[in-house]
Amino acid sequence: MTKPVTQFIARQAILDASKQIFAYELLYRDSDNNAFPVGVTDEQATGRMFFNSLILVGKDKLVANHCAFINLSDTTLLQEIPRLLKPDNLVLEIVERSQNIEELLAIVKTLRKQNYKFALDDYDKDPRWEPLLPYMSYVKLELEHPILKTTTLAKKLKRLYPKLKIVVERIETYEDFNYLQQAGVDLFQGYFFAKPEMLTHGNVEPSKLVVFDLLKSTTQPNLNFKEIESKIAKDLSLTARVLKLVNAHSGLDKQEMRSISQAVVYLGEDTLRQFIRVLALSDLGVDKPSELTKFGLMRAQFMSLFLAPGGKEMAEQGYLIGLMSILGAVLDMDLNTVISEFSLDSNSSGALLNYDGLLGGALKIAMAIEENNWQAAESILAEVRPATPISSIFELAEQSRTYADDVFAVVSG
Repeated sequence: MTKPVTQFIARQAILDASKQIFAYELLYRDSDNNAFPVGVTDEQATGRMFFNSLILVGKDKLVANHCAFINLSDTTLLQEIPRLLKPDNLVLEIVERSQNIEELLAIVKTLRKQNYKFALDDYDKDPRWEPLLPYMSYVKLELEHPILKTTTLAKKLKRLYPKLKIVVERIETYEDFNYLQQAGVDLFQGYFFAKPEMLTHGNVEPSKLVVFDLLKSTTQPNLNFKEIESKIAKDLSLTARVLKLVNAHSGLDKQEMRSISQAVVYLGEDTLRQFIRVLALSDLGVDKPSELTKFGLMRAQFMSLFLAPGGKEMAEQGYLIGLMSILGAVLDMDLNTVISEFSLDSNSSGALLNYDGLLGGALKIAMAIEENNWQAAESILAEVRPATPISSIFELAEQSRTYADDVFAVVSG
């Protein structure tokens, strides 16, 4: 019997100048050995796995209704696009592996007439790309240092093609982001929000302190419903979102809530605990890219699912550690301060600071997945839970991504 191949697509956010999500780049991934099958070309693998996943799962679901940047390396696949995908919220990336520019140009011209948009990936100033440039809506540049090289090239392209949008990839610091933003770069890709500038806890605004205090209450073994109710009542937006969550949970049988207390009781401890953590992370991160909040949700849910075989308590602990690991970046605090503020136990603090034990291993796997480093994820998995196949991790990652999209839609409205 032939072993079925797990299909998986990773995604990375592309942010605009205000650090909001503009699009996701979809990245195809292959089987559970993290390598293309023997005898299968890059183009064949792209077609089989990438498009199968797109069609089966759906583009809009994969990118949470944002714009999708899709990598392509074969003219044959480009010719199939109109049959597979509508041009709405779609950008087709012409990657550096592309050959036969003359044939490619003819297809691009045809598809542009059908309202498809194109991006040229990893532009390296090679003259062979010049015939394509007038037909591109986006050009992607990899950040070089000194950074002046990148900004000079971006400005030159903008002068030659005023309608062109410039995307810079591999941005890792706020300094680089700010410099590129001031130089007129349009879109940004990378983990620059993962290295925040250090600020003191006292810089958290009073409204954030209410949310922060609410989040701390969820670390207690038993929720104090009256305490939760009084804290929610202090903030109109919190009240509105709790009521919105009640509506979301009640489905077609809409529940009429006469008080915050009634809403809190209706939701129950488990749902309320999870909602408070998610909502707090969202609100505390209002000055950060929303993608950072989604990373927190995906990381927390992945850890919860991964640790669920160990029981409800371990799954809960995993969810909390996932959120705590991203909260430092959200609040511009180091992890030691986060651990101190939340009085985390030694197991949790060890997982956060040193990746100790199964909890720490689960966190490392979650972080490797975010970086699309499946080789590292598989290696860590072999250490902490060798009986678990990597294919099941693919499934948990996809479930976590969908969860993050769905919950974020509720709490950010």
